Amino acid sequence: MKRFCVIGVGNFGYYIAKALYEEGHDVIAIDMSQEKVQGVMNHCTIAIHGDAANKEFLASQGLEEMEAVVVSTGQRSHLSTLITLFLKELKVKRVLAKAVNEDHGRILKKVGATEVIHPEKDMAIKTARTLSYPNILDFIPLAEEYSITEVAAPKSYIGKDLITLDIRRKHQVTIIALKDVVTDHFIPVPPPDYVIKDSDVLILLGRREDIDKAIKE
Repeated sequence: MKRFCVIGVGNFGYYIAKALYEEGHDVIAIDMSQEKVQGVMNHCTIAIHGDAANKEFLASQGLEEMEAVVVSTGQRSHLSTLITLFLKELKVKRVLAKAVNEDHGRILKKVGATEVIHPEKDMAIKTARTLSYPNILDFIPLAEEYSITEVAAPKSYIGKDLITLDIRRKHQVTIIALKDVVTDHFIPVPPPDYVIKDSDVLILLGRREDIDKAIKE
């Protein structure tokens, strides 16, 4: 069991806290709104009504012992910036901060956020890709235009082995794992002689444009 803190339990923060708690972790939720604290108290370990923009209050919560702290204060960008700065000064190991926009995201990085979250942007990109390529099942953006993409086996791949497909040489895309959705069998780093079946899901690593070309083949 790991320990987490979520500061700000509007919609995004509420679901983060709830999901972590349901995963079996110890979760502290903090918000200035008594109503929001009451709304989350059955979905976390401890719900605290308090002002996280007060450094003394933050220091009293033992957050430096947490696995990570998530800062999600809605549209109040000045609050999340100040809280992120305080968390950095309090030596919190990992701070994930929700950004209002790109400029705010850059500021959060500069004041100490380990990771910046753009939920609307990330979901929009993910939704657009699944609409463009219906066989894409999941999509995780990485740095510098790279992503990990989970895709149902394209028809042109079925019945062929990985040596024949040779998508690493052709498209600079690596099949890092395979999963058979019928048997639930998971194969990390599949062997070159593996033959793709129609029940296979491919997990691909590469530049997004290269992955797009590979799955269109």
